Amino acid sequence: MNRGLKNRHLQLISLGGVIGSGYFLGTGYVLEKAGPAAILAYLLGGVIVLCVMLCLAELAVDKPVSGSFVTYAKEHISSTWACGVGWAYWTTWVAYVPSEMIAAGIIMNHFLPEVSQLWWAVFFGLLVTILNLFHVDKFGESEFWLSLIKIVALGAFSIVAGLICLGLIGDQGYIGTKVLLGGGGFAPNGYWSIVLTMVIILVNFQGTEIIGLAAGECEKPEKSIPIAVRNVTWRIIALYIIPISLLISILPWDQASLEESVFAAAVSHYGFTHFGAFFAFVILTAAISCSNSGLYGAARALHALARMDMAPHTLGHINKNGMPSRSILVSICACWAVILLYSFNPDSALYTYLLAVSGFTGAIAWISICWSQYRSRKQRMAAGTVETLRYKTPFFPYVTLFGIWAQVFCLVVMVFDPELRESLYAGIPMLVIPMAWYRLRQRRRTTSTARVLH
Repeated sequence: MNRGLKNRHLQLISLGGVIGSGYFLGTGYVLEKAGPAAILAYLLGGVIVLCVMLCLAELAVDKPVSGSFVTYAKEHISSTWACGVGWAYWTTWVAYVPSEMIAAGIIMNHFLPEVSQLWWAVFFGLLVTILNLFHVDKFGESEFWLSLIKIVALGAFSIVAGLICLGLIGDQGYIGTKVLLGGGGFAPNGYWSIVLTMVIILVNFQGTEIIGLAAGECEKPEKSIPIAVRNVTWRIIALYIIPISLLISILPWDQASLEESVFAAAVSHYGFTHFGAFFAFVILTAAISCSNSGLYGAARALHALARMDMAPHTLGHINKNGMPSRSILVSICACWAVILLYSFNPDSALYTYLLAVSGFTGAIAWISICWSQYRSRKQRMAAGTVETLRYKTPFFPYVTLFGIWAQVFCLVVMVFDPELRESLYAGIPMLVIPMAWYRLRQRRRTTSTARVLH
């Protein structure tokens, strides 16, 4: 592949996958569940992200390939596990990208109601396809500016919300902790709700691992990846923790809902309606950006599967621009198929089923990254080659083991929550079926080879 991604591209690409329309629209659900205590769940989620990204940095600097964690899983865990993780990850984005396109279509339908939201969704699907099919630096440049708009918007919100809280603008006077603690205290629904909310938040954080998938197309991976990992992790924490802390300081948590962006509702509550309307444009940008980076991640994972003989060989093709064009086209066609299913029945159980896998399969991909790093480091320690690593995950093995077991705990928690349990029911087949298919195919090949030899 063509190494056309610059350092600034890499730093913002994973942010494009993380700060999607779900962040602006779905934060109300998180606040509704845990109240102000949701901020603790975001902090815990940020720590887990940091652990996963530090593990990924060691692997990606040592071997910067586009297949990323799929390739690492094959080398350090097993081919069967790699096949399951790769296909489950691809399914995650194929289910999630259409939801972002549909969200963008709903927003545009409000501005231009004479055009159906389905046609807007198809239009945005074509747009992100074109961006992904061009030279990789065009994709990187588009994602850089789309992500920058979201960062500026969240920065502007933080400033306005901070001034409202201090009573420097608006006529409400100094707020302090009156709103934050006034609706039943810090944890109105109990502290167990924090654990349940953290599981949902980890779904929102998914997308940071796209840094690893982009490593094979980065100019200087040994320099860019460690910087990107450090910067992206702290930026994610800052872009989640600070805005949401200010949000729950000015908007009563029991007024949060899924009907509109809580960020827009918060500032509109104090008379800043034009600023609230601006967030409609920001959500549109977020949806396009998340679709863009999600399609990128799906196509690279599918390409890696094809190169490892876990998907049709033709999908491993690279065009003259150094792009996996066939993997991109197959991935976007799968996305369009989901959009088409949605158009027939917006309440379709199949669409909900596909969307629910992101919680389970995303966690599996992150566990696989930490697990691969753990096995890789142990192998190097046994061989005495640890010192040859250009980047080392700090505080090994504690960082790695925390990253693994914290997410295993989140998956166990899903079993006890009726709403989250659906993610397990939907996600487990997406992991197990490709693994079973791969094992069966390998067994048949072994049997055929044995027959030929005899």
